[in-house]
Amino acid sequence: MLVLDAVPRPRLHGVHDWTDGEWAFEAEAFDYVAQPVVSPDRADLDRDPGLPDAWWDNLRQALGLLSEADGVRVTVRVEWMERAFPQFLGIPAPATVVRVSGHGDLHWGNLTTMPLNLLDWERWGMVPVGFDAGLLHANSLLVPGVADRIRKEFASILDSPAGRIGELAALAEMLQAVACGWYAELAPCLLAHAETLTGVRPPVPAHSELTA
Repeated sequence: MLVLDAVPRPRLHGVHDWTDGEWAFEAEAFDYVAQPVVSPDRADLDRDPGLPDAWWDNLRQALGLLSEADGVRVTVRVEWMERAFPQFLGIPAPATVVRVSGHGDLHWGNLTTMPLNLLDWERWGMVPVGFDAGLLHANSLLVPGVADRIRKEFASILDSPAGRIGELAALAEMLQAVACGWYAELAPCLLAHAETLTGVRPPVPAHSELTA
């Protein structure tokens, strides 16, 4: 856990579970984080937040450290990818998926401004290489300057064969969210970017009950 401890995030101080009749509850006590999140009202961006170079350096370092941590579970399951790639991208699922430890829900509502903190760790685990960067990029497509910055900062990952699979997994998850009624404004950008990466126009997102 020493590597993970170096990642900027609120520290967990304790967990308390209890039941009340047929209901079960869990409370977690974390550090209080004073700085605001980058996007408090939505997971994707609708404007450039003007983050400094130091913030991007910190994010790149944080995800690099996180990738070296020991994962505790598989977050984006192969079984889900086998169904989601054809349904939402119009292509077969990959035969091989290379994994590293990742946040699993890296969007702009889970990142603070300076100093950087990564919030909401419910999904962290073993994700496809490129999934975190791909998810953040997908949530930035309405602001091309920020999307371009992400591709620049994480080019060595996103431009690799393994990273391309992770980015496609992130896009499939986003298009599944579109099918569930989310990201109406972002949907055309997601479809266009998926087609750019695969050369195949994704099917029009239809309602889905798949679980990642």
